[in-house]
Amino acid sequence: MTRRPWHRSLIKSGVRVFLGSSLAHVQDWFPGLNINRNANGGEVLYRGAKVANLAGMDRLCERSGEAIYIVGSGPSIRHCDLSRMEACSAILLNGAIRLAGEQIGEPLAVAIEDERFVWRHIDTMRAKIAPGSLCLFSVAVLRALCEVDRSWLKDKTIILIDDIRKPYGARRRSLDDLRKLQYVRLDAAGSAGFSLLPDHGVFVGGSVAVSASQFALHCAQRTIGFLGIDISNAREPRFYETAGDTAFSGIAQAEGRIVKHLVFARKMAAERGVSLVNYSPVSALLKYDFGYDDRFAVKPKA
Repeated sequence: MTRRPWHRSLIKSGVRVFLGSSLAHVQDWFPGLNINRNANGGEVLYRGAKVANLAGMDRLCERSGEAIYIVGSGPSIRHCDLSRMEACSAILLNGAIRLAGEQIGEPLAVAIEDERFVWRHIDTMRAKIAPGSLCLFSVAVLRALCEVDRSWLKDKTIILIDDIRKPYGARRRSLDDLRKLQYVRLDAAGSAGFSLLPDHGVFVGGSVAVSASQFALHCAQRTIGFLGIDISNAREPRFYETAGDTAFSGIAQAEGRIVKHLVFARKMAAERGVSLVNYSPVSALLKYDFGYDDRFAVKPKA
């Protein structure tokens, strides 16, 4: 992924210097972004003008069926037959939005957490995220979109991805702060967590797949599937890239965090009678007993 524009790097450094580490995430919304939340969702304002409404979790759940598929951009997607996927069941992460309107007709939602994706792929977002689409966007993504093209947001249905450790409008939460939240579950070490109320905040864990899994479990009735969540081959071109044009990925370095959160998510899902299923034959999840289901594998021609 491309670097942030130079002015964003300056703001990021300046905020940390002047506000300290507990408020360093103010850079996600500074300058200009304001989010007003209420029981029905809320609204997004930029430089004092309303640019979008926020929706509640009910908008995601009412569209969901028994299975929800979290679809990433790993190379393994090239070898998947996505026509077997139920209609309106996929949450497309980052570059997987390219599948919308093609292999995946209409997704359940799209999810983007890293603002650098906006800076690099705004044209793809304009082309592939249709009016009325359900969009899971982080605070930083919303601010970046407002900087680039605030009018684009007006016909999207937005659910906020708010980092529960570094929430919008508040100081960074300590481990003790997190333990006091009734909708939070933490592992024994406190290094991985899960939010039972994702519209109140989610644990961000190295990949937007971690955040998406918390939204998915809130709505899924039977299965949460992972496609293109490879991790193990993060240095290879994504399914839509070529060897000569590949953006940097930090997924490999974040493998430990990602897997730790997804293993914990599997435990939370099992308590609710929901299965987490891996559909990638090369996923790092295989090392953690997720197994492999070949339902979407392209079958050799007879």
